[in-house]
Amino acid sequence: MPVTDVITDADTLTMTVVADFAAPIERVWSAYSDPRQLERFWGPPGWPATFTAWDHTIGGRATYTMNSPRGETSSGSWEFLSIDAPHAFEVLDSFADEQGQPLDGFPAQRMSFAFESTADGTRMITTSHFESADALEQVVEMGQVEGLTLAMSQLDVVLQDLRDYAQGKGTQVELLDDTHVRITRLIEGPRELVWKAHNDPELMKRWLLGPDGWEMTECVVATEVGQSYRTSWAPTGDTQGEPFGFEGEALLIDAPRRSVQTERMIGMPVETLNDLNLYEEEGATLITLYIEYPDKETRDMILSTGMADGMETSYARLERELLAV
Repeated sequence: MPVTDVITDADTLTMTVVADFAAPIERVWSAYSDPRQLERFWGPPGWPATFTAWDHTIGGRATYTMNSPRGETSSGSWEFLSIDAPHAFEVLDSFADEQGQPLDGFPAQRMSFAFESTADGTRMITTSHFESADALEQVVEMGQVEGLTLAMSQLDVVLQDLRDYAQGKGTQVELLDDTHVRITRLIEGPRELVWKAHNDPELMKRWLLGPDGWEMTECVVATEVGQSYRTSWAPTGDTQGEPFGFEGEALLIDAPRRSVQTERMIGMPVETLNDLNLYEEEGATLITLYIEYPDKETRDMILSTGMADGMETSYARLERELLAV
């Protein structure tokens, strides 16, 4: 993770986040000065931001809205107080309504971003300044430390060429906290086809099979928010195992970028939240799946079943099927 230190100081009314990146200062600066790049990491996993206004000048404003897997939104605005490319910029960061206007009762903070070249890349020091101890305590209680740390954990993939970052690494599983997991896999194929492969029943039956020796016996796809889906598998030939399946409900569909569904094994009460995101760069698509588990025990139990190995077999099959479409 890029974040190396978080310092909360009640005496100076500041919160400082130190992060190190294996990229030159100009590359890190570009990620923070381009709203399309910011959208890929400004917001913790599961809460991607959309910048609806961007005036990157002193006195200019930027507005954004973060959207949760369950449909909640949180908006904010930046007023640019100073810009010294590529070394620093400062904004007044405020909670905002849907029109980008500051919300009463929520603390604003002056955020300074400083970028320093290092032997290994760039160190970024973000310092938030608050008007009172109560304001500092309020944002800490709201989870800003955790949110910033998780948001910056997504920046590595933005700073690198997508293939340099993920090609050849297979299915990667990251434990974000006790209940959240991030799974990534690069697919050599365009996003439209990867989306279709996740939503076309006939294609799904050709690749979404896990280990060899299994077949998909049922595939009902949710095409609209609120609809239910259901998928089932059974062993073939001499393969040992019991038939099983999953079902759930579509909470968000933003084709071909994002799909959020609940998931539970048929006949079992345990439910997870699966947040699928697709990002394309130069003909390759990064699949990012955020999974929210009800507790750590459930997370560890499901991961211990060999789920990641089964996903890798399926994703490798998906690449073959995509190339054949």
